[in-house]
Amino acid sequence: MRLSDLAKGSSVLLGVIVAGYLSTAYVDQRFATQLRTANAPAPTSSPTPANSPAPTACVGEDGSWKNWPWPNVPTLSPKCK
Repeated sequence: MRLSDLAKGSSVLLGVIVAGYLSTAYVDQRFATQLRTANAPAPTSSPTPANSPAPTACVGEDGSWKNWPWPNVPTLSPKCK
């Protein structure tokens, strides 16, 4: 293998890594926002107070995840109250 081949391969690998990182950031920004708005409850006549804390991810009685819109869930989340 010549040095020019190594340089070409390294630049392609670096380009793939950078493109993957940028596309992940783009997908997280676009689809996480859409998922949050799709799962949002319908507006009511009495809105919740703005200073209330956001719900955290927790495990329900049946073992399903609550308050977590993404498919990957945090490990060791607390049980729901």
